[in-house]
Amino acid sequence: MYKHPRQEIEPYSLPTKRRYVPVKRYCTTESSSPGSPAYDVLSNATVLVTNNNNSAYEDTSGSCVTDEFNDRIKELETVMMGPDSLDLVLDYNDSFDSTSCQETNSWRSTLEAVSRRDLRADLVSCAKAMSENDLMMARSMMEKLRLMVSVSGEPIERLGAYLLEGLVAQLSSSGSSIYKSLNKCPEPASTELLSYMHILYEVCPYFKFGYMSANGAIAEAMKEENRVHIIDFQIGQGSQWVTLIQAFAARPGGPPRIRITGIDDTTSAYARGGGLGIVGNRLAKLAKQFNVPFEFNSVPVSVSEVKPNNLGVRPGEALAVNFAFVLHHMPDESVSTENHRDRLLRMVKSLSPNCKVVTLVEQESNTNTAAFFPRFKETMDYYDAMFESIDVTLPRNHKQRINVEQHCLARDVVNIIACEGADRVERHELLGKWRSRFEMAGFTPYPLSPVVNSTIRSLLRNYSDKYRLEERDGALYLGWMQRDLVASCAWK
Repeated sequence: MYKHPRQEIEPYSLPTKRRYVPVKRYCTTESSSPGSPAYDVLSNATVLVTNNNNSAYEDTSGSCVTDEFNDRIKELETVMMGPDSLDLVLDYNDSFDSTSCQETNSWRSTLEAVSRRDLRADLVSCAKAMSENDLMMARSMMEKLRLMVSVSGEPIERLGAYLLEGLVAQLSSSGSSIYKSLNKCPEPASTELLSYMHILYEVCPYFKFGYMSANGAIAEAMKEENRVHIIDFQIGQGSQWVTLIQAFAARPGGPPRIRITGIDDTTSAYARGGGLGIVGNRLAKLAKQFNVPFEFNSVPVSVSEVKPNNLGVRPGEALAVNFAFVLHHMPDESVSTENHRDRLLRMVKSLSPNCKVVTLVEQESNTNTAAFFPRFKETMDYYDAMFESIDVTLPRNHKQRINVEQHCLARDVVNIIACEGADRVERHELLGKWRSRFEMAGFTPYPLSPVVNSTIRSLLRNYSDKYRLEERDGALYLGWMQRDLVASCAWK
């Protein structure tokens, strides 16, 4: 998007006490061919990763920072660390006696607070310069930002590293090519990726909130039904349905006959190490344990390709359709004339009157049709809250924390910032927009039971008191402090 004349950039002059090691993040140079927009970016990047003891170590998590200001750019020494001023404080602290430690720690905390504030402002300034096509200012800001971000630092420093990567890719007009390379490069082993996803699932209540609220709406709608068919448009590992099967087993009068249709996605298929049969067998085993009649129907196609005949709807079944964290991946009218986002809703509505309830869980963020600069600010604000919430539960010295953030969150951040058109697959909308889409498709709101609200409040007692649950206009919102992060509602 942002074209500019070729300009050589000299390597930085850096303190000699730090050791630089070449690393790769997300991708390998083999995944980009010579001459492609991303090739030079992926070829020679270097990263310094510092831990809390100011010692450098090699990042072996399979990661790299991408950069390209010109077609031929000199090797960039990308520094992912805090400001040098903080290092001076740490070094000088050794010379203090014990009576001065408190003052030193206070001064250090002040410097860190100023640094975090400056980093946010500088990230915004860089994005604004890019939006105004002020390329000289953008490059200058990027040079400064490299000295401020760190994948092992404060939440904003960690997020800043991935935001900076997205800015660099957007500036070089190679965002789409880089993201395609990221998707082609080797993932961590499937068991490792699954473990990262599980860690994120446990340390943050976002997924549990979404699944519990959707399950509550489905259980309420199906309390009088004997034949229940649940269509899950992104079944993943199938973990959402474990508690619902258990709840149906305890229903007075006996459980209904349950059939689940699972639609796959490639990331989940890789993480679980196989096809939907793995999910079906796991759920069937659980249902048998609780004496629940169960059947599983697998639909191994992408969500955008689903047609009514894939769903296997049978007469006499009570249908529940689950859209949990999936519709934002569907292109809408701003991307494609096919508009799969609205097409799927109309298709589901055509299943009435058998369709008793449709559940929606989505991230409460506005990045779908937003222009670059407001999209950047929204992304920084949203993920800053998410990274802060991770920081409360997952210690910074946790050996898997960087992997969790890189493989479960960073790719989304880069996609939102760096990519345009059909290549930008992370397209979030606020619940108000989703409400308009559902109403246009002919749906009416399905009120959530008060039991759902109280159950989720009980869940949140196991987490930080900075999480906030709010019910507005028939929907539930889970937030971190003042920022809404996930919204859940139901329709019929």
